[in-house]
Amino acid sequence: MKIPGLTTRLSPLGWKSKLSLVLLCLCIILSGCSQSGDGANPPPVVPSTEQPIERYTGEPSEQISYVYTTMRELSLTFNGLAERDELMPLLDALDRYKVKATFFVPGIRAAEEPDLVHEIAARGHQIENNALDGTDLTELQYNQIYHQLRLTNEILERETTVKPKYIRTRSGSFSDDVRLAAAHLGMEAVITYSINLQSWNGDAASKVEDYVMTNITRGGIIALNTENNPDLLKSLEMVITSVQKVGYSLVPLNRLLEYKHERKPLEQIDGYDAAKINPDYGNAEYEVIYKADRNDKQIALTFDDWGTDYTVTRLLDLLKEENIKASFFLRGNGPERNPNLARAIAEDGHDVANHTYSHPVITNLSPEEIQEEVVKAHQVITEAIQQKPVMMFRPPTGAFDEETAKIVAATGYRTIAMYDVTTLDWDRSNDADHIVKTIMENTESGSVILLHILDGLHTLEALPTAIQKLRDQGYTFVKMSELVDLQS
Repeated sequence: MKIPGLTTRLSPLGWKSKLSLVLLCLCIILSGCSQSGDGANPPPVVPSTEQPIERYTGEPSEQISYVYTTMRELSLTFNGLAERDELMPLLDALDRYKVKATFFVPGIRAAEEPDLVHEIAARGHQIENNALDGTDLTELQYNQIYHQLRLTNEILERETTVKPKYIRTRSGSFSDDVRLAAAHLGMEAVITYSINLQSWNGDAASKVEDYVMTNITRGGIIALNTENNPDLLKSLEMVITSVQKVGYSLVPLNRLLEYKHERKPLEQIDGYDAAKINPDYGNAEYEVIYKADRNDKQIALTFDDWGTDYTVTRLLDLLKEENIKASFFLRGNGPERNPNLARAIAEDGHDVANHTYSHPVITNLSPEEIQEEVVKAHQVITEAIQQKPVMMFRPPTGAFDEETAKIVAATGYRTIAMYDVTTLDWDRSNDADHIVKTIMENTESGSVILLHILDGLHTLEALPTAIQKLRDQGYTFVKMSELVDLQS
């Protein structure tokens, strides 16, 4: 009996150390069983592949490319099952780095090399379903997909005593039928990835490292291929070094999912509609604030734009160490790609406010385009942090006029939050000394200091010195919303 969609890749040489080719193929195809530890095979149980499987009508399994969490952890995952001489050095390297990973193993390879599956499990790694073979599941009928996943589950459960909960196809692609078949089998999710290093062979190492550093996120899922990958150990070292540089750790997928936050749909979050498109802006009232009128030496640090986890997490750590709450004006397309980092900013108690969606100069836009930028940013940020942002708007580059201020105010953002101290830290030619000097020469009671969270600036280098010097002069730090007594 042949299961549609099954393409074996077993070589005669691979079977010489096991039972005969015919017996084992029958065992896999007819019953999904594999060689037992004592060399005996249990009686085959023929799966009901003769009868078509009706398409599942319940909810499909979830699709996960990253986990919504603010924990400083990612998952390292591997596709395929390499030959012994390639796999053992990988497992030894993971042991040296004290990293536990998740291996998505094809059913055919698990039946072909059960000892390797046992070795992966014995080293403390998680084993999940990589489908039966290398067939593209998106090209198969529902019945074929179902049996591919079912047989692989049976093989892996026999070898590990643990039923797989997750499926990833060899390429990472999936269809609605793959999600439905996974749910049909009681599997929790179809897993893809947020960082894909499966086909980087030949690319310059520096280029790949830049890609990894740019895309490392809390809750991220990194995918590597174990088979026919001569750069596997080099990739592993680069990934682990990069993750450690950011200050995060690598954990198996099941551990990462333990810390998954609830993520409400936008419409269920209070304040999601606090910003709306409103073409009637002619009489809209607004307030522009450059600094606060006070003499108690309170000031506010504010940070614009967006950056990578490497930059923003270091800033959050610095602010926490200094016991400072600040205000972040976020470009919406950043939290859209990386909601976990935006939520981490909010969880640390900082203001999260609006800096448009894509950072255009709003004086160059039509009224409709301005409001779309503001409202879209509001919605994206709201969904990312799961709460209403602070209702302050800062225009990119600081450019606005009376008309654009009214257009923004009509959406619901009536406070145009400007600044009176700007260091031009976004210009990489301005070093830390310049940033500190500019802050100290221009700050006074009630000042709002403008800084940026873009990567590669000298801001992080300058901040500890600037903070200490300001404190030496009696200044204290509060969020801008508190500095200007903004009523939410």
